[in-house]
Order: sequence, then structure tokens, then C-alpha cells
Amino acid sequence: MTGWSVEQERRLKELDADQETLDFPGRTERDQAFQALEKKLARAAAEGLRGHLAAGGRPELTVLKEKLAAALTSAGFTEVETPLIVSRSFLERMGLNEDHSLNRQIFWLDRNKALRPMLAPNLYYLLVDLLRLAPHPVSIFEIGPCLRKETAGARHAAEFTMLNMVEMGLPLAVRRERIRELADLVLKTAGLPTSECRLATVDSGVYGETLDVESPDGLELASTAMGPHPLDANWGLMDMPWVGLGFGLERLVMARAARRGQTLNPVRAGRSLSYLAGFRLNVQG
Repeated sequence: MTGWSVEQERRLKELDADQETLDFPGRTERDQAFQALEKKLARAAAEGLRGHLAAGGRPELTVLKEKLAAALTSAGFTEVETPLIVSRSFLERMGLNEDHSLNRQIFWLDRNKALRPMLAPNLYYLLVDLLRLAPHPVSIFEIGPCLRKETAGARHAAEFTMLNMVEMGLPLAVRRERIRELADLVLKTAGLPTSECRLATVDSGVYGETLDVESPDGLELASTAMGPHPLDANWGLMDMPWVGLGFGLERLVMARAARRGQTLNPVRAGRSLSYLAGFRLNVQG
């Protein structure tokens, strides 16, 4: 008996075929079945894409960003936008020196500047002044792209979109409860039942032991942290209780798609030249 080839499986996955295992008497029968199934699925993808275009559709990632920004500002957070280019000194303050494993994933522009692999350094920098000028707690968030030299796969991409929110200067005793409240707010806004997600303790390469928000199938949706933390002193912040959450927006889109029975990877869920609204573009109309 003969099953799908590796290339056939890849193509059928691109076209949202049911991931069932089939056996055929031989390659001829398998290839004939593949051609018929691919044609059917490609036609459905083309029709779906035309419907999306006719409706004036928008990327799911863009819509999600707007919903999250609206929800967080309604909850008292202030949105900020910071540069894509970050200095080496900022990354070193996060502990990302030349010996750190994440350092090898950074896109360096020159000796002292890089494309940001995370939002946290810029948010730390802003908080130094905001904590001096504004009443506490100070609650800010940013939604924007980050870049890392990741191996492309089912859960990683070189370019991805982060939501980072930080609330600094709140009572020490409410930090864990506040993390859960903010995680629930984001999950609810993203259309994901909070009862299906869980908090798991993991070891972070930057903050040490942290709490991750995971989907039912174990996909990491967010990493959370709380302070005071030893890194705070690198920014001149001492003994200041805080909570921080960093959500990967492509992963929220992926988790929502999984509830619809659709399998997405980060490229398909985010910025892409191969997909539009999750529909593969290299199909025959």
C-alpha cells in the first residue's frame, strides 16, 4: 500500500485538506487521487479568496490589533509606539550579551544597532520617565513587529507581531491576580475562551522563571513576568512592583483558527506574500 508523498502532504496541508492517512494500491492510483483532490481544494481556495476580495476583506491580524488596542485603552492603558531599531546597550541591559543564546537570533545592522527582537527594552526606557511624571500605576502597551533569526516552522517565523503590556507601580500583593485579569482580557478580546487556556510555569531566557499562557494544544500564546526583578536596576528602577505580558498575535490568530478546525502557521497567520486571509495564492482559478 502507498500513502501520500512528502510533497503531496505539504501541498494538501497548504490547501487545508483533512489530515487523514490514506493508502492506495500503488503510485498511479495515489497520484490520480492527489490530482483530483488538489484540483478540488484549489478551486475552493480560489472561490474563498474571490469572496474575501469582493467583500473588501481585511487581514485577521490587522483586525485583531485594532480590537486589542481598543480593549486595552478602555481598560486604562496608554498605547505607545517605539523605534524598530534598538541599540546594543539596550539589549545588554536586558541581559542579552554576546554569550546569551538569543544574541545569535538578533538581526544586527552594525556593531551597535539591531532590529528589535523584543519590545521590552524600549518600554523599560519609557517607564523611567513616565513613572517620574505620572501617577501610579503606569499602564502602557505596544503592538508591533519584532524580528529574530528563527527557523521557519509550525510555531516560529523571523518576523512576528507582539503585544507587550506593562503595569508598573501597583500593589505587590495583587501581581499574580492582575496577570490573570489581563490575560483573560486579551484572550476574551481575541475570541478565545479563557477556560480552555492555562498558565504554566516555565524558565525564560530573559526573566528566569515566568508564567506562560498556553492554548489547549500546548501552543505558547504569551509569556508573563513580574517585578521587582534584577533587570530593573539596569534601568534605574528599584523596588517597583510590576506585571508584564507579551502575546504573540500570530499565535492568537492560529489558536482561533484551530477552534474552527483550520491549521495555520505563523507565516500564514501574519504578513505574507504567499497567503491572503489564510488562502494560498498559488492556486488555479
